[in-house]
Amino acid sequence: MTARENRGSSTASAPTRIRYRVLGMTVAVYMITYMDRVVISNAGPSIRADLGMSLVTFGWILASFRWSYALFQIPGGWLGDRIGPRRALALIVTWWSIFTTALGLAWSATSMTFISFFFGVGEAGAFPIATRSLSRWLLPGERGLAQGLTHAGSRLGAALAPPLVVYIISLYGWRAAFYAFGSLGLIWSALWFVWYRDTPAEHGAVNDAERELIEAGSRNRKNIGASLTWRKMFSGSTMWYLCAAYFCYTYALATYLDWLPTYLKEYRHYSLAKMGFYAMLPMLAGTVGDFTGGWLADIRLRRTGRLNSRRAVAIAGFLGGALFIIPATLTSSPGLCVMFTCMAFFGVELTVGVSWAIPLDIAGDRAGSVSSVMNMCGNIGGAISPIVLTYAQRLYGWNVPFLITAALCALGALLYCKIDIDRKVAS
Repeated sequence: MTARENRGSSTASAPTRIRYRVLGMTVAVYMITYMDRVVISNAGPSIRADLGMSLVTFGWILASFRWSYALFQIPGGWLGDRIGPRRALALIVTWWSIFTTALGLAWSATSMTFISFFFGVGEAGAFPIATRSLSRWLLPGERGLAQGLTHAGSRLGAALAPPLVVYIISLYGWRAAFYAFGSLGLIWSALWFVWYRDTPAEHGAVNDAERELIEAGSRNRKNIGASLTWRKMFSGSTMWYLCAAYFCYTYALATYLDWLPTYLKEYRHYSLAKMGFYAMLPMLAGTVGDFTGGWLADIRLRRTGRLNSRRAVAIAGFLGGALFIIPATLTSSPGLCVMFTCMAFFGVELTVGVSWAIPLDIAGDRAGSVSSVMNMCGNIGGAISPIVLTYAQRLYGWNVPFLITAALCALGALLYCKIDIDRKVAS
């Protein structure tokens, strides 16, 4: 009897849980993704003061990252489908970690714009490839919670980064923050490449019971993915409504990730230290929102047996975001502003687990390609956000940019009413 046969026979009644370790590694890279992404926004006031940049100039730097991030979503998703998530994720995490470090070497707005663009090229593949890495590992009833957990990890990374960045800046200057955070991704990519495998069958620690459990739950998903073509992907309404709703979400996300620290410091007049603390709170609320949204989505699926039941979670989240952004914007109290912003960001993040579970539900093994299209369209909204916000702020002050964000959240709720998850994208 082989070692594998012996392992399988001795543990047939108790499946291993390697899929949850895969999920844990994925949560970790989501954290690193957002830590690296928000270093620049939290170091923004220090960078602008040191290099003499205007708010609009800094907005174009952020936009350069977001445009490359949007435009390279499909190539990133294709790479994951082509060479497998093990090699693809190790490659792109190494790439963007190098450019995160390189941002600390920037000497002008032009150099920072150039480096930010290539940083975005690397990060573009992160979520589509990570989604693909989970597609052959998770059971259908685990997808919503898994996507909620991974995105909760990203928001936790975004929450932990502000006070850490401020602390590093206070001791060593803004350049040191990029050096510190860039090293994290290099460590993760090495561990991922050594440990992860593209399928449960390839992983030596997975016993037969867990492998059979995963395969039984994924047979229908594989049939869906096998029939999916690019033409079919865009021939129905599901993809278009999903992409439009994610456009609204990512515009709102970019508003808070990119500009909340600057807004709190320059408009709400918090000190640098307090800015780092209060910029963390909405991200923590978003972390809870991500987890809660995924958890509620899976509960609704188990109770109703219908994938479309998940939509209610996203609709409620978008509406909550729209409603709470308004008092957060209009209040004269900095404390109430932060409190309502936490509630608004919690609502916005409720939508994420649902959005990222949909590619797994409708595309199976082509989930990387479908999620890359969704994320590309969504991040066009994120790329537009810095330009719209900085010019709107110049013309009308800080209230109008946030009210625009509230309107897009309301639109996102309407669009989700049109999404039919039960109708597979290939049908």
